[in-house]
Amino acid sequence: MGLDRTLFHRSVVASEAVLSTVEQLQKQLPISLIVMGDQTSASEWKEMLAQLSSPLRVVLVDERYSSLEARDRYWQLHPPKGLQRLLPQGLRQPSVPIDDIVAMLLIERYLNRLIQN
Repeated sequence: MGLDRTLFHRSVVASEAVLSTVEQLQKQLPISLIVMGDQTSASEWKEMLAQLSSPLRVVLVDERYSSLEARDRYWQLHPPKGLQRLLPQGLRQPSVPIDDIVAMLLIERYLNRLIQN
C-alpha cells in the first residue's frame, strides 16, 4: 500500500512462502518498509524478515481487535448475497481467510499514526 493508500498487492501467503513472495514483490514494487502486528510471533517474524537479500525496516503496530475489524471490512468489500444477507453481520463468517484485510488495516493504522504525529 502506498502512502496515498493505493493498494498495490493483496494476498494471503503460506508462512513458508513469505520470504520468497516479499523478494518477488521487492523486484516489482518500491517497498520501503514492512508493517506488522505487534502480538503473535512478531519477534520471530522480524528475525525471519531480516534474512531477506535486501532487508526492509519492520514497523510494529498495535494489532488488537484487527481480526474483528477485518471481518467488518470483508463484508464492506464483499457484500453478502442470498441467504447470507438475512443473517446479522456478527453471525456471518467470511468464506476465505482475511489475513490480507488484517494487513491492510495494520498499514492504515500505521499511516494514521504518521498523520497524527
